Amino acid sequence: MEVLQQDQYIVIELGTEEYALKISEVYEIIKMQKITAIPNSRAFLEGVTNIRGKIVPIISLRKRFQLGETSVIHKARIVVVNHNEEMIGIVVDGVNQVIKFSDIQPSTEIVSGVDGSYFQGIGQSEEGLIGILNLEHVLVG
Repeated sequence: MEVLQQDQYIVIELGTEEYALKISEVYEIIKMQKITAIPNSRAFLEGVTNIRGKIVPIISLRKRFQLGETSVIHKARIVVVNHNEEMIGIVVDGVNQVIKFSDIQPSTEIVSGVDGSYFQGIGQSEEGLIGILNLEHVLVG
């Protein structure tokens, strides 16, 4: 996994847990804004929002991982990713930092109580181990 070790990652928060996304997958990070719900949609789809004239679907990473809701919303952000030429927003509790990992190992079956298929590996940083999200599985599953 040498190629992954050269990449930079954005560390995001969900409650007390931290996860990482490749910075090359992230288009932008914005503050929470009004999300319009879509009836009869998948449970983790929060709805859609307008970002500079473009309608963008928004998913909740908490709901995707079945972690329940949080009362702390002041740090919440929408991480907009570019997936297969489509913009998709991911609601997270917070965004911490940009890092490079000193070592990356294959993912295990379960990472922080979350199905291991959502991860492409586990990165070692000075702060500890952080699960690296597999965007394809998170968004499409």
